[in-house]
Amino acid sequence: MKFRPLHDRILVRRIEAEEKTAGGIIIPDTAKEKPQEGEVVAVGPGGRDEAGKPVELDVKVGDRILFSKWSGTEIKLHGEDLLIMKESDVMGVIESASETRKAA
Repeated sequence: MKFRPLHDRILVRRIEAEEKTAGGIIIPDTAKEKPQEGEVVAVGPGGRDEAGKPVELDVKVGDRILFSKWSGTEIKLHGEDLLIMKESDVMGVIESASETRKAA
């Protein structure tokens, strides 16, 4: 079974935060916050503007994104915890250093 988001929705896999601080202190599960970083797993075809023309999404499969703590709806798909959210819930795309250098 495959899952395809509709309209301007995206499917996101949370990227877990480090379990240790830079100083080597281990963070217990009870003190951890929900990760606000994720990887886009699937994207919908996009929305429509006021004139009814299709508008493509800015994010694509494989992008690493940042989103707010309470964004999206948690779902379980094939035993994996995922989030489905609107593209407007995404605060930004994290680009690697090599991609940034190519653009410059």
